[in-house]
Amino acid sequence: MCTVRCLIAFAVKKQWSLFQLDVNNAFLHGDLDEEASRQWYAKLSQTLCSRGYTHSLNDYSLLVKISDHSFVFLAVYVDDIILTGDDLDEISALQFFLYDQFKIKDLGLLHYFLGVEVLYHDFGVLLHQKKFISDLLGEFHCTDVSPVTSPLALTIKLHASLGDLLPKPDAYRCPIGKLTFLTHTRPDLCFVVQNLSQFLHTPRVPHMDAALHVLRYLKGTSEIGVHLNNSPTMSLVGCCDSDWAACPNSKHFVTGFCVFLGNSLCYALF
Repeated sequence: MCTVRCLIAFAVKKQWSLFQLDVNNAFLHGDLDEEASRQWYAKLSQTLCSRGYTHSLNDYSLLVKISDHSFVFLAVYVDDIILTGDDLDEISALQFFLYDQFKIKDLGLLHYFLGVEVLYHDFGVLLHQKKFISDLLGEFHCTDVSPVTSPLALTIKLHASLGDLLPKPDAYRCPIGKLTFLTHTRPDLCFVVQNLSQFLHTPRVPHMDAALHVLRYLKGTSEIGVHLNNSPTMSLVGCCDSDWAACPNSKHFVTGFCVFLGNSLCYALF
């Protein structure tokens, strides 16, 4: 997802169109397991390399074709593909070729990718997961809860050994896994999700209460996302901060950092 965010940010700044492609399910013969997914990607990758595409050094799922005056990028995740670049003739030819070889169809401009919605406006794009949040709130019966203004109560210090054990640990692990997925477009959740993830092995009642507090926060902030602006600025800026021995369980540093491409947030981690 970091690669996807960076690719979209770069394309928006270059004012390139972002296209979404989808593999015909009949061609994939049903659901892909891990081995079938590798075989499918290897075949697609080999075919693209024969057309002059090469793999990115940082992410094998990103393929690039560079000529004297043009660039084309193609990001692949199982059966979802993002295609962008400044060579519309090559992009059009590739779309026809992929449909002929793999029944990969053009879905038009990128609007929804791996649960992330893409909203276009005059100043760039907004990546958000409003539908995912709505489904999450419904799944955990939080549709009608009252919202709160922060993802974690400021006075709360969670400990690994305080509180009654949850009788069903999966009831805690499931929402935390989904909240982790939300951090792709919600960097404001990174700290609290990292904090709650420390208790996945033996979750307790206070940990579950904190997770439900996050859902209440999402109730009032479902439209927030990551804004990627179309300013031509390409400066790369990193910011970080640490809190000495702030973790009450491990006594380790609590450290966070983020990376911006021309004021567009491309990566954040706690």
